[in-house]
Amino acid sequence: MKQHTFIFITFIIGITTVFSSSFAQTPAAVHETPIVLQTASGSIEGTLTLPEKNTPIPVALIIAGSGPTDRNGNNPTMHNGSLRMLADSLAKYGIASVRYDKRGVGASAAALKAEKDIRFNDYVNDAIGWLQLLQKDKRFNKIVVIGHSEGSLIGMLAAKHNANAFVSIAGAGMPAADILKTQLATQPEPFKQMIYADIDTLQRGDTLRYVNPLLYSLFRPSVQPYLISWFQYNPAKAIAALKDMPVCIIQGTADIQISEADAKLLAQADPAAQLVMIPGMNHIFKNVNGDRNANIATYNNPSLPINAQLVKTITAFIHALP
Repeated sequence: MKQHTFIFITFIIGITTVFSSSFAQTPAAVHETPIVLQTASGSIEGTLTLPEKNTPIPVALIIAGSGPTDRNGNNPTMHNGSLRMLADSLAKYGIASVRYDKRGVGASAAALKAEKDIRFNDYVNDAIGWLQLLQKDKRFNKIVVIGHSEGSLIGMLAAKHNANAFVSIAGAGMPAADILKTQLATQPEPFKQMIYADIDTLQRGDTLRYVNPLLYSLFRPSVQPYLISWFQYNPAKAIAALKDMPVCIIQGTADIQISEADAKLLAQADPAAQLVMIPGMNHIFKNVNGDRNANIATYNNPSLPINAQLVKTITAFIHALP
């Protein structure tokens, strides 16, 4: 099922993503062990990364972005290892983490429902399930949700369930329906207005009576319930609901998928949040010097380290928590 839904989501951001494992090697001072979340529809498989430090310690729940991105931030055509590198870097600073394959991706493929039954809240509920699992683990004294890209919205909605803090990395500031409209704004006027009307219908919570064959891959009947469930959320409102929680909003200035304006929208919705703009960092946490082609090339280069300021910002934020 989710193959087609992933195609829709990655169409929005303009870069295709699919599943794979990371090439990066775990540093000697970091210990990894499998961890599993049991759900009614199947197992969600993850990795627990632990530092060489006595407990209790903070733990971060890392939520991947859109498309069939695996727990390491990879896909079959683009290997960059960004999320695994983040987990390893956190461990070097005494912070444990859990990252996982979303339902329908990688080792969690069996947890997938039929396309017509999938809802955005399924991903939110999975994240809440991980939080509940970590809350029972006496090795950890704080739980921080780190959401990347689409995982930022998932993380915002899940963090309300007893997380101690939330970190958004490259999170959208507008509803998905508005992002899609922005991406399609350059289409020919008659075609654009037809798409906009369909998006408005779905955003109101109604299914489409007719789907133009040219738009079937985006708005086929089986995926419409998922889109309706996703379009109802506004990231600005979701982060505003975390006003009593420490929040850090991080955005790279070289990101070609999410803009600095998105980060500012989130910060406006939660004025108490820490807003950090990282010069030269792109969507997958890598440093970029060059044009769009050079930027995209980093998505398939696992030898590039992640941005050092990103690591310092997150670790300082977590260690400063009360």
